Amino acid sequence: MKTRESGMPDAERWDSFFDPDFILDALGLVQNCRLVVDLGCGYGTFSIPAARRIAGTVMAMDIDPQMVAASQERAQDAGLGNLICQQRDFVAEGSGLADGSADFVMLFNILHAEDPVDLLREAHRILAPGGRVGVIHWKYDPSTPRGPSMEIRPRPEQCQAWIQVAGFQLIRPLIQLPPYHYGMVGQKEEREPHD
Repeated sequence: MKTRESGMPDAERWDSFFDPDFILDALGLVQNCRLVVDLGCGYGTFSIPAARRIAGTVMAMDIDPQMVAASQERAQDAGLGNLICQQRDFVAEGSGLADGSADFVMLFNILHAEDPVDLLREAHRILAPGGRVGVIHWKYDPSTPRGPSMEIRPRPEQCQAWIQVAGFQLIRPLIQLPPYHYGMVGQKEEREPHD
């Protein structure tokens, strides 16, 4: 099931909206990650720069087989052997990854989904203790060149609340990512609390 209002423009136009390296720096993606998961990878706009910077593997998932094929082609063109692209309906089926297997999960421009907390809970499940979820979204501003309709576009405070409801500690509550986005980072507890 595609996320509502998830249509994509051509790759060149899409890529013009972002500075992926700046965004990944701002969200604190570090080199020693073993597994980074990009849920809703699109053209690989963030998966590819992430694969260039980390020592481990990037798992890029998207429901759209054309997006997966585009990401695979771009990864091959870039000579990246540590990027795995998978076509999967992770909204309905989950990621299929093991509990505690990831160090960083990217939820970029996707929390306008019907149930954003479910996506965040799946991120929480697959993250190792101390792992982080990075969230970015289009600013709550109708003048942005893309983005979901204002009726379903989340405000930063909504994303912050959802991150906390899903069990994360909000460690970077609001990061401005000009010109069109904002971001934030949640962290899974280092150790699960005992009953």
